[in-house]
Amino acid sequence: MKRTSMTQVTVDGVMQGNGPTDVDRGNGFERGGWAMGAGGNQTRALITQTYQHAGAFLFGRRTYELFAGSWGAIEEMRAHPIGVALKQAPKYVASNTLTGAEWADTTVLSGDLAAAIGELKAKPGGELQVHGSGALIRWLLENDPVDEMTLLIVPVVLGQGTRLFPGSGPDIALHSTPPAEARDRARP
Repeated sequence: MKRTSMTQVTVDGVMQGNGPTDVDRGNGFERGGWAMGAGGNQTRALITQTYQHAGAFLFGRRTYELFAGSWGAIEEMRAHPIGVALKQAPKYVASNTLTGAEWADTTVLSGDLAAAIGELKAKPGGELQVHGSGALIRWLLENDPVDEMTLLIVPVVLGQGTRLFPGSGPDIALHSTPPAEARDRARP
């Protein structure tokens, strides 16, 4: 499987707290909710289409718990095309603290994460998608890079919060894809 990620970030690279204002308030962060309502119909369509062609999903523990409590539990969200895609594909959560998963078709990956993700990548079919999960994405970039990253840049500068890319670490060469080409690739 191809490893991909889709992450909302601010112009200054913050990815913390992009969901509801009361979520992800670690380290004194109080500026959550900055991405709520951001993006137009094209952006929402791109996000929905991306979820629909996943072969499987990989989450960090915090993002998994947030998604399981929303996309996996709230009927209106479960009926949305993103919720349907999440229900139909296997889900994996990287965690050394979870002992089990409540969301159907979820496997907890603990121990040698590199080996477990390597086994998932070796499987045929679609993409192994990571959404949110900043700590997991940073770990992947340090250990075994994702094949493709989609960054949805929200025109906001926060000046605080956890950034997707750390202040120090390895050099990572990236290349960009024009928006039209990215949209075409996201279509099923």
